[in-house]
Amino acid sequence: MGVYINDIQDLNLQAYTYTMDLYVWMRWTNPDLDPPATFEPMNPSESWGLIVTPLYDEPQKMPDGSFYMQTRYQGKFNNKMPLADYPFDTQELVMEFEDTQSGADQLTFVPDDPAVVLNQEVVLPGYRIGEPFMEIVNKDYPTTFGDLRVSQPTPFSRVTVTVPVTRPALAYAIKIIFPIFLVAITGSFVFFIASNLVESRIGMAITALLTLVALQFTANAALPQVDYLMMIDALYVISYVFVIFALGVSVWNSRRAHKAEVAGVRLDYDTVDKHDKRLAMLSIGLYAVSVAAVCVYFLS
Repeated sequence: MGVYINDIQDLNLQAYTYTMDLYVWMRWTNPDLDPPATFEPMNPSESWGLIVTPLYDEPQKMPDGSFYMQTRYQGKFNNKMPLADYPFDTQELVMEFEDTQSGADQLTFVPDDPAVVLNQEVVLPGYRIGEPFMEIVNKDYPTTFGDLRVSQPTPFSRVTVTVPVTRPALAYAIKIIFPIFLVAITGSFVFFIASNLVESRIGMAITALLTLVALQFTANAALPQVDYLMMIDALYVISYVFVIFALGVSVWNSRRAHKAEVAGVRLDYDTVDKHDKRLAMLSIGLYAVSVAAVCVYFLS
């Protein structure tokens, strides 16, 4: 068997679905078999919306005596997509098929040469399409499905067609990662404002913090809810800590100034400013190291 991928549409990360348009061809020699008639997609998202169109009314006889049939499949497929490395993740658009009647001891699929061909005009906005490939394995089931004619579970020959897709790293770094760093850098300016300008310092830090929250809310709106920390989440957490630290330093300086005023002592703001600049260099360095560690951890 072989597959021609005609089009890829509507990749929806929130629903883990993607719409595929593909042609599947088969050749076989046993006249008692009709594999296209019992060939079933195993991971459709909407079975009722899957359109199966045989291109011939009946199998065609080939010059070598084999039988041939070509069928078009159009519809949504489903595959749980890992998002830990988002936005630098690589996804696999998978289509799985099995014969619904014959086990692997009666019918086994063999890839044609070439097994998978991709329409060179296919474009999936926001992604780069890799080289598709086909895998065929015997899928074991721990049940006989209640069939009294079967004494033990029977494996089935499963065909898996995979299309890897990746995001353009530079484009997504500019669109998603760069704004986070921009806000964090803006928050670091708090350390370089004169320490006696408490309101300005706190206002800038709070603005940076709220901007980060808004950015994360917008970024997560297009993603499904997952029970693990994504790379983008880790970068936001580090940025939150960095900005809150700057805010905390400003609040601490405000309390010191207030205590000094109550005690009738003049606070040496020049010394405070020098101390804050040292804290700025230290915190910026730790922030940069933390960002690098996150990138290495998720992308290695």
